[in-house]
Amino acid sequence: MPKIIFYRGLLPCLGIILIMSLLVAIPYFGKKPIGVGAMPPVSTEILFDGTRELLDEKWTYWEGPRFSSELPIKWNIVPDPIDDGFVLNSNDPYALGGQYGTADIVTKKKYGDFRLHIEFLIKDKGGNSGVYLQNRFEIQIVDGDKTSHGLGTIINETDSPYFAYNGLEKWNAFDITFRSARFKDGVLFEKPLVTMYFNGHKVHSNVEIKQVWGGANSGIDGGNDEGRGITDSPEGLKLQSEGYNVLFRNIWIEELTLNKADTNF
Repeated sequence: MPKIIFYRGLLPCLGIILIMSLLVAIPYFGKKPIGVGAMPPVSTEILFDGTRELLDEKWTYWEGPRFSSELPIKWNIVPDPIDDGFVLNSNDPYALGGQYGTADIVTKKKYGDFRLHIEFLIKDKGGNSGVYLQNRFEIQIVDGDKTSHGLGTIINETDSPYFAYNGLEKWNAFDITFRSARFKDGVLFEKPLVTMYFNGHKVHSNVEIKQVWGGANSGIDGGNDEGRGITDSPEGLKLQSEGYNVLFRNIWIEELTLNKADTNF
């Protein structure tokens, strides 16, 4: 008899606990992880996990007009200066002096619409690199620059969300959803769109990218009509080497099909 009374009393308590747990969890269902340390969902492709094997498997040099380096990739795998594991240093010797385009690396796979997570750490004052969506559109990485050419900008198209920067020698994270340009019969009718979180702060929402900046040495289509001549082709994710110690880790990407012109997430 006491046992029956125990279970009769326990079941309502368990039900209440279950309901409250669901109420707490419901707001998080379907949300994507963002920010430093965000782990990739099962549907994503890992682009860099700290190993040389994955670097060589997934990446190669972009052989643009200024390309000067040679395979194998000269970017070094180094110990994470803060956490356990290994990370990628963008300081290729061929890019000393800020010679972007000489030793940039790009994924072998090409992407249309996607969701990207990437973490970076700038070791030195003024350190410079960049993340290029479709090897065209740069999300700027540079310490100390708060202009429209500065940190966290869709370069020359937005203001810098510098307030979100964690600072030198600390890990930072970009979480980006990108929708590629749309063409009909070879004619551009919808420009690319970007939404981005910087260290968990939403800093760009459905920003329309007008053109490729930086000229032919910057990326695909940079030399077409001064960057306004965007062509109809998916391209790889590119990371820029400018001869600085900018580190990368925890890079993953999820391919999407964004039929609606909306990149918010």
